[in-house]
This record gives sequence, C-alpha cells and structure tokens, in this order.
Amino acid sequence: MPTDRPNVLIFMTDQQQADTVHPDHPCRMPNAARLAEQGVLFNSLYTPTAHCCPSRASFMTGLYPSVHGVRNNVANPVALQHGLNPGIRTFSEDLRAAGYRMAYAGKWHVSNEEDPSDRGWDQLLITCGKGSTHHRHIHQWQQTPRSEEDRPRGRGEIIRPGWMHYRLYGTRPDDGPKGYENNHDYKVVQSAIEALPDLAAGDAPWMLYVGPSGPHDPFIIPEKFARMYDPADVELPENFADTLEDKPHIYQRMRHMYWGQLTEDEVRESIAHYWGYCTMLDCMFGELLAALDATGQADNTMVFYLSDHGDYAGAHGLYCKGVPAFREAYNIPCTVRWPAGIVNPGREESSFLSHVDFAPTFLQLAGCDVPDDLAGRSFLPFLRNEQPADWPAQVFSQFDGVELYYSQRTIRTKKWRFVYNGFDYDELYDLENDPHEMINLAAPCRHPQPLLHTGENSTTNTFRPWPHLPPDLETVRHELMQRIWRFNRDQQDMLFNPYATVAMAPFGPADAFGS
Repeated sequence: MPTDRPNVLIFMTDQQQADTVHPDHPCRMPNAARLAEQGVLFNSLYTPTAHCCPSRASFMTGLYPSVHGVRNNVANPVALQHGLNPGIRTFSEDLRAAGYRMAYAGKWHVSNEEDPSDRGWDQLLITCGKGSTHHRHIHQWQQTPRSEEDRPRGRGEIIRPGWMHYRLYGTRPDDGPKGYENNHDYKVVQSAIEALPDLAAGDAPWMLYVGPSGPHDPFIIPEKFARMYDPADVELPENFADTLEDKPHIYQRMRHMYWGQLTEDEVRESIAHYWGYCTMLDCMFGELLAALDATGQADNTMVFYLSDHGDYAGAHGLYCKGVPAFREAYNIPCTVRWPAGIVNPGREESSFLSHVDFAPTFLQLAGCDVPDDLAGRSFLPFLRNEQPADWPAQVFSQFDGVELYYSQRTIRTKKWRFVYNGFDYDELYDLENDPHEMINLAAPCRHPQPLLHTGENSTTNTFRPWPHLPPDLETVRHELMQRIWRFNRDQQDMLFNPYATVAMAPFGPADAFGS
C-alpha cells in the first residue's frame, strides 16, 4: 500500500451550473477561483443524469444508473428503486478497508434504505439520509386551506392552481455578520470543520465529504447576498429567447405553463439570487479551506469543488432541472487542487469527464484495485498534465424521469449533441455553430415534412426514419444513435424492447450490432 496517499476533501453542492465557477463569469466565487488558480479547472464535467439521486449514486459507484439501479428520487413512493442494486459497491467501502478514515457531512440522497455509515463513512451531520420523505399524500392536500389558492401572485412566484403558489426566489434577514450563521448548510460545514483536527491528528490518510443542499431552488437567501448583485446589471441568458417551438412539447409546457409567468425583471432578480446563493456557499467553502490550512495538511490534500447537476436559472426560459437535456443542467463545476500532485497548476482542461470517473480516481489514489467493470476511468493523468490518447471523445447520459417517467438517452461530442426522446421527437444540435442549443436540427419543422405519412404518399420503398432529415444530418443522427446503442449494451441498459409502441428510436439496436 502506498505510504504517500493524499487526503481528500470533497465539497459537492446541489444544483450548480458549471459556468458559475468560471473566472470570466459574473458570479463571484473567489475561493473556488483560487482553487482553480492553484489547481485544474475541468470545464467539461457532465453528470449521467440531471437529478440528485442518480447522479450521486454514479459518483459513489463509478457506474451508470442502468447498472447501479438508482434512476429517480429514492425518497418518494414513485421511486423506481429505493436504493442501490444488490452487490453494488461504493468507493468509500474500499477506501475504508484500505485504511482511510472516512467522514461524511451533509446531503446523502444515494439510498433511502441505507445511510453513509452503511457504506464505510463516519457520519457527522447528515441530510436526506435513510428513511427521508419527499412527498405529500392526498390527505395533506385535502387539508390545504383554499385561502392560499386565492392569493394574487407575488414577485418571484408562480401560480399553480391546486398545487399552491411556488416561490422561486426571495430574501430573508441576515442571521448575523456573516449573513448565514443559522443556515443549515453552514451547520453542515461547521460539523466538517469541527471534524478536521481529529482527522488530521491521526496517522491514516482521510477523506472528508461535505455536501450542502444549495444552491438548489428555491433561491431564498440572506439579504447580504441578495443585494450583492444588481438585477439591472444581470444579462438574460443568451438562449432565454428560445421559444422552444422546435423542442419536445414537455419543454414548452414547462416554460409556458409556469416559468413564463415571470417578467424579464423577475428573471434577472432570480439569477441575481442564484448567484448570491452560489457566493454564499463559496464563503462557507472558504471557511472550510481555512480550517484545512490550519491543520498543516493542505499540501497533500486533494480538494474538489463540484456539484451533482446544474440548474437552468433562466436558460431557455427554464428553471430547476429534469427532462430538458440542455447543457446548463448537465454541465457541472469541477475544480481540483493538490499542491503535492498537480503538474503545471492554473490550467483549464476541456476533456470530457463524468461523475463515473471519480470512483476509479479515488481507488487509484488509495492504492486499491480498480474493478474492470466500472464505467469510468481515473483522471489522474490530467492532473499530471498528461493527455491520454484513448480518452473518450463523447459523454453519455441516461434519464428515466423524476416523479413523472420519461425515457431519454443522450450523447455529446465536441461537435454534436443528439437526444433520443422516447416521449417526443428527438433533438440534434450543432454545438460548434449553435453552442447555446437554440436550433434543433432534428425537429420536423426544420425540414419539409408530409402532413400525413401513409404508404400511398411514399415516393420510394426505402424506409426513412421520421422526421426525414437531409442526407448529411441523417448520417450524423444514424452514427450517433449507433453509439448510444453500443453504450446501452456496455452499460446493461434496458431500452431493447422491440414492441411497436416502445421501439421509437429512429434506428434500432441491430443496426449497431448487425453481423
């Protein structure tokens, strides 16, 4: 076993866009920026699923949802599964067996059947642990006073008949000089800070996971941070004007039914609150870094700042995450600092990473065997300023819905993004010419289509998937769909049923594997 194994400090936020930590972004995150200056900023980390539970399970296991089994909210009666598949192992179990001291603070949300302590961690202050509930039963709705339904829409609110108004953002009084003294996330961070001296005092290497619940919606933040950004100075996202007319209808429904109630001024205010939320978390992160410095172990400690998934925060006129598959929800922050191990710090790395790449990285760091069946790969070569020749040139995602079920599979390359939507028409974006994903090249409205497809209307006996695309785009769609099928095979995905009502992919699996 290596004797110079580093300590690891992980700070994983909840629902944070990758752009917010970039040095050119107006959101001020000085501590995350300092981490990048002293380490590496990975700008192309993507989550396998833009949803808390599947993404966190992939981070912990190095596997995609089709293998680890967590596909939607585990703390809900409509969960497809409430925990990991039998026999699935997390990296924390192996690190503990290898002699690491393991401590966990904050959001778990990997399983509703187990706590972090069941997977090798010493628990500090835990949220979303075993037995937590994110659901309202019908008898609770029956007891809801109707007076709430009759109240006019307030600023930053969404009217939802029968569901109660939803406040997207708001301001509350400061809790003290810092603004967040009584904030629950700060209590999580404090529990980690209090644990650091004991971890550092031992002879064993350690891993400390710190998981705040922000900047998850709603963006209700202390006045100190709400006033930090002037909404008048906030620019609307470049794709805010997307009408979504060439996107799946559920995307349109989300925007026009709910988020379209917000005025442009309210959208700017919401973004200012979101940035303020991120800045508040960065301040807490700064306190954690200061506590690490006080231990004298910062040089041989790998520090990670990342998130589970993003929030649209007004991009495409949307908020939160879920079935829309745009970059803002899937691309997440990732900065890494390790003074004793990073070559040529201060770099920005654009190679694709996924949550599944963390488990093999941690296992290699700890001197553990890395199982061959993990979906990810160790990204330690990038920290050494090496470029693996065979590093994947694409990243995939698997989405099966939240409390409403959908089937969606995506592939993203540097040039293209293709989305197979089992519930609506697909999406194809030319990312080089359309980086903000405004033009869906696979939408029927982009190309002349017959109003009625019948055998009598066919001018050829050669089948063409609907909607028909020009030959150059058809070649792209065909090739990317084949890659998705090969990925599905390797990840034991289940979308292979040939029945006529569910075989909606434009090209089936035999097209990718045919002999």
